[in-house]
Amino acid sequence: MADETTEITTTDNWKPKVLLIGGAIGASVGVAAAYLLVQRHKEDDAPKITVGDGVKLGVLVFGLLRSITNL
Repeated sequence: MADETTEITTTDNWKPKVLLIGGAIGASVGVAAAYLLVQRHKEDDAPKITVGDGVKLGVLVFGLLRSITNL
């Protein structure tokens, strides 16, 4: 009976780990993207992102999320 309890605990324990690892990876990718954007615009002027660029980026992110869920 102790084996069944241990198995249930270990199978439910993976969810928080996946969330933490996914959050860390997402934060790292976000910081890297912001760093690249800042490096691209080293001058004092802020980068100008148009509505079209925002829509393209949103579609790319949703496509990436859809690909991840299909794994």
